[in-house]
Amino acid sequence: MQIDGVITTTHRYPSCVAGAIRVDNLSAMKTEASGDVVRTTIAGTKLRSVIASVDDYLMNLAIADETCRYLQENKATGTGTVRGQHKTR
Repeated sequence: MQIDGVITTTHRYPSCVAGAIRVDNLSAMKTEASGDVVRTTIAGTKLRSVIASVDDYLMNLAIADETCRYLQENKATGTGTVRGQHKTR
């Protein structure tokens, strides 16, 4: 059985999110950004594998979105620091 799907999400910084999430794609996944949308296609033949891949993808997507938002919004103000570290100039 062939399983195909598309996950479409909107983001404030879609290029950043797509770039961050794309590196973890399996061979049967493709991620692209267009406008304010990140679209990922996924394919597989085993339902459990597809479900596991989607689950991992969604967790990584949430982390990528939060990280991109934080980095982009703090880049403009210069206030971003890494937890446990102090910003140096």
